[in-house]
Amino acid sequence: MTQTRVRLWTVNEYHRMFETGIITEDERVELINGQVIPMSAKNPPHAATTLCASDYLKRLLAEVALVRVQDPIQLSEYSEPEPDIAVVCIDARKYIARHPAPNEIFLLIEIADTTLETDRKHKAPLYAKAGINDYWILDVNQRQVYVFREPSLKGYNLEFILPEDATLSLIAFPEIEVMINQLFP
Repeated sequence: MTQTRVRLWTVNEYHRMFETGIITEDERVELINGQVIPMSAKNPPHAATTLCASDYLKRLLAEVALVRVQDPIQLSEYSEPEPDIAVVCIDARKYIARHPAPNEIFLLIEIADTTLETDRKHKAPLYAKAGINDYWILDVNQRQVYVFREPSLKGYNLEFILPEDATLSLIAFPEIEVMINQLFP
């Protein structure tokens, strides 16, 4: 039996694909573990929840963190995903020269209307391996939040689900309460 080796792409090579037109700006893709992966379409419930949650978090976290929406983060030499929402350290130049790295990320959020299993089975291990301490999935259909904490190289050691009427705080800002019902439209 012949074994095929998979060629993994680095973040620098991925950027060059855009620069040279191999990948166009219109293509919705992200680099995950060295592979260029198509991103799901943004359905209206997904788009509305992203807008609602990001606006709410921007108000709550003004002056303490920057809330980025559907922008890249660089987790490693081989991964540059585009989470729906990233709460990151404030950067005076708004990350003009680079994307936020794991040590600058307070919270990542994925919005799931059709992607819940992908966000749980593929994104969670990726984020845990990078050492992201706080990862949430907003389940649009059930109006609940999956919370992942205590990252390890094998995944998150703590996972729980909170209903719409609960409150939650970011690990980085325990004094700020997030009302889950305010994350949804």
